[in-house]
Amino acid sequence: MLRATGATASVGLIAGCLTKGDGTDEAEADGSYSVTMEPVGTVEFDSVPEAWVPYTGDYADMGVALGQADGLSAIGIRARYGTHYYDEIPGVSVDESELTELWQGSTDREIFYALEADVHVIDPNFMINRLGWDQGKIDEIENGVAPFVGNTIFSGSYPWHDYAQYTLYEAFEKIADLFQARDRYEAFASLHDEVLADVQSRLPDERPDVAILFPAEVPPESFYPYVIDDGTQSKQWNDLGVGRALAESHVADFHESRGTIDYETLLEVDPDVIAIRQDDGVIDEDFESQIVDHMKDHSVAKKLTAVQTDRVIPGGMIYQGPIINLFQLEDAAQRLFPDEFGGEELFDRAAVGDIVAEDS
Repeated sequence: MLRATGATASVGLIAGCLTKGDGTDEAEADGSYSVTMEPVGTVEFDSVPEAWVPYTGDYADMGVALGQADGLSAIGIRARYGTHYYDEIPGVSVDESELTELWQGSTDREIFYALEADVHVIDPNFMINRLGWDQGKIDEIENGVAPFVGNTIFSGSYPWHDYAQYTLYEAFEKIADLFQARDRYEAFASLHDEVLADVQSRLPDERPDVAILFPAEVPPESFYPYVIDDGTQSKQWNDLGVGRALAESHVADFHESRGTIDYETLLEVDPDVIAIRQDDGVIDEDFESQIVDHMKDHSVAKKLTAVQTDRVIPGGMIYQGPIINLFQLEDAAQRLFPDEFGGEELFDRAAVGDIVAEDS
């Protein structure tokens, strides 16, 4: 564990930042303020960070939504950050090729010194438990470069994550506090609630059981299973009220087991819908030829209900912040319930662009 919640890291020369007893962050008259987020506790800032570094695309998307795209300098793995979704949002863009990749066979401390960020929007326990860092490295980068502020929200299955598991919008609110951009956060929260209420009011009573899989190879003979859990990777599926096919079986989530399942195991589960994830989230003709057609011709896979009923669908990306989530909710609704949602756009792209552009 990194440290006890409530620990305080200072950034710059602080003149008495206050945190109210209810946990709400306050700003001082001189512009200093604090942000409280588990597992790091309270972190104090004397000005809004300009250069910032996330590891995962969920936090990158949050920062972009809050009008901070210009300060984004790096990402863990470019292909896992769905910047292509921004192509449909007026005035919003991120050039992946300009982002330094933090994962280069490993993630070394030197890259953080080179980036010279004002804040690392990363859960330090992710660095320790998934990337092999130790507490000494965390302390070194915090003291020598900038603090960490973040919580691993995408999966609810990591056994080491024994502290607060924020929802997407709970984490987004914390990042809005970090960038002092509450107006944008509240506008996104309002838009999200309106879109979700409309979608959920139109859902049929009967919902399919869905299994989320990532091919271990292409064409696939085995898959990494992603259990629909309480992590933000599952938000659109939970919002649509689908059945958690793998969660109801003996199959362990990939984030917990790091294992694969074959078609025989999948046939035991036999979900109504199989949603196939891809790293880059871009759907092209290869999905049909290399995934769907292969499964239809496979001696075991062809017995699956989802294959026989043509319900093998793209499954979106793991990492989603507020913008990417709107697209992935729309895509999942259209694919699962085509009679109701068809090719309908379920949210206003221009409205999203207006929120991002506000006062920027």
